[in-house]
Amino acid sequence: MYAIIQTGGKQYKVKPGDELKVEKLDGNPGDTVKFQVLMIEKDDGDIKVGTPYLDDVLVRGRILSHGKHKKIIVFKYKRRKNYKRKKGHRQPFTLVKIEEIKEESHGT
Repeated sequence: MYAIIQTGGKQYKVKPGDELKVEKLDGNPGDTVKFQVLMIEKDDGDIKVGTPYLDDVLVRGRILSHGKHKKIIVFKYKRRKNYKRKKGHRQPFTLVKIEEIKEESHGT
């Protein structure tokens, strides 16, 4: 079973037990977070796609830690104009472990 979730403007394919780095989330290590689910595929091959989200599917994860990625260098240069700018940037991230993917069935 896997699901496609959306967080931080990006989409991720996750399974229970996966650890992934996502854009920085509010919360402390140990807190539980819920994600918006775009699609789910069950073990029997049944696929459900949301429009745009699936409200009856829950993907829950636990925040393991916060950190920063490797530094990237942003260098701007214009030839013959004596213009050079050098900046560094480290993007913050949150390390999340996916604990469960659960489909809530509503009695109809």
